Amino acid sequence: MIAVPRQLVLDLAHREALGVEDFLVSRSNSEAVELVDRWPDWPHPASIVIGTQGSGKTHLSHVWQLRSSAGLVAASAITDAAVAALADGDALVVEDLDRGIADEQALFHLLNRAGESKLAVLLTSRVAPGGLEFVIPDLRSRMRALPFVEVQPPDEALLKSVLVKLFADRQLTVEPPVIEYLSLRMERSMKAANRLVDTIDRLALAMHRKVTKPLAAEALASAGPRNEHE
Repeated sequence: MIAVPRQLVLDLAHREALGVEDFLVSRSNSEAVELVDRWPDWPHPASIVIGTQGSGKTHLSHVWQLRSSAGLVAASAITDAAVAALADGDALVVEDLDRGIADEQALFHLLNRAGESKLAVLLTSRVAPGGLEFVIPDLRSRMRALPFVEVQPPDEALLKSVLVKLFADRQLTVEPPVIEYLSLRMERSMKAANRLVDTIDRLALAMHRKVTKPLAAEALASAGPRNEHE
């Protein structure tokens, strides 16, 4: 049998949508969404969003960033000079506390200014404040006193909605049974959904095939074993 050659697929990146209209809400993220929706009427000027990689916390923090006109800095890059440059009334997203903090004193100063109601701060982490290690004792106690909300891994309903939207963004028509098949077998994370849809899109184009269960199965197989904790 002569194998049918696959069409050459150009390596063109698909931009991840991070706008307000692209954020889908379900029970798994409703508490964190409520936090963002309540701004600027927050009970505390600084809050933490906790979530595993791929849970959607980066998207949520981006929604708040757009809403509040906040700046953005990785915790691993924060400096005292950057904090000092913030004007009263500014807002700031500090991402990925669990990946290391460049300057604990700078973060402490930031939270002090937030405590004086001069700044609004949203921090993100894959680990709850109690599980983070700090050298400065006062920073440790300050962090543990902050309110936090947790973004759970997407539930089945949210995962299905995300898949439908991602396929629609790529102008791919996918029948509900295929969405059901994928949602029950794939890793439960936003990152995995984006990666899986990208793989299916490439396979469908290369093989000139519609998105069917066999094609979905091939994409799942190429993605490797399911990992709930990535």
